[in-house]
Amino acid sequence: MPPRTAERMKHVFVLTAVASLCALPAITLAQGSMGSMSMGSKITVDLKAQNGSGETGTATLAQEGDDIVVTVSMKNPTSPTQPIHIHPGTCANLNPKPQYPLKNLSDGSSTTTLSNLKLSSLETGGFAINVHDSPTDIGKYVACGDIPKM
Repeated sequence: MPPRTAERMKHVFVLTAVASLCALPAITLAQGSMGSMSMGSKITVDLKAQNGSGETGTATLAQEGDDIVVTVSMKNPTSPTQPIHIHPGTCANLNPKPQYPLKNLSDGSSTTTLSNLKLSSLETGGFAINVHDSPTDIGKYVACGDIPKM
């Protein structure tokens, strides 16, 4: 290979290497910021049957940006539509006034977005998720789960 061609190839190689190294921090920053938007903490709460209902399930609370997405799935629902809330207190000592209403369960499923709320504010040991029998029998609790303290 002629000396000039070898020298040019060496320059191209060096310039390519330098350009790649310069781009690496920008790529890493972009990937990091995208990851932090989609990543977040998540907890699952077991909802246990109450008052002989036989209804059990899970509620998943996931931090998505500034919001919490609550996804509930129940087995053996007592009614096609059921109110569900996050209450202050615990299942053993529940404040009957809900703090955060969730979308009613429809055939055992519900997804609710709680805007501008941090998951850590619910992980104090002072909140429970409570499922009611039906819109007409809201006083009857059929399932409950304590949100754990972190």
